[in-house]
Amino acid sequence: MARDVQITFDCADPAGLAAFWAEAMSYRLQDPPEGFASWEEALEAMGVPPERRNDASALLDPEGSGPRLFFQRVPEGKQAKNRVHLDVRAAPGLVGDARMAALEAEAERLVALGATRLERHEPAPPLGTGHIVMADPEGNEFCLD
Repeated sequence: MARDVQITFDCADPAGLAAFWAEAMSYRLQDPPEGFASWEEALEAMGVPPERRNDASALLDPEGSGPRLFFQRVPEGKQAKNRVHLDVRAAPGLVGDARMAALEAEAERLVALGATRLERHEPAPPLGTGHIVMADPEGNEFCLD
């Protein structure tokens, strides 16, 4: 039996990084618990002090097919290159110049949201279709593929 997965990001600002990835992935913030109109209201009722209310955040695929993205505050910053990263499929079905143009447009959109463009890899047939390496606002590498 296949298992569900959750992708967890260690970060300094869970709400901020969740906002970036919500835009990047077209995901939505997980709803607050039943009976609460907002997370702020729920956290207040749970007795969570204001300084701890940005300790975690979570995003869901609105269609219910993608993994949950979870963001948790950690005290240390990013130390080295990721050994696992996300490939954001920004140009499905496209090849050649059309593919790279779609990737460039998505890279530009994500840079406006706080991402950093790291490098572009040109198509190298027969196996290399080309991609752009990016970093999210906290420096986590990902690829536009």
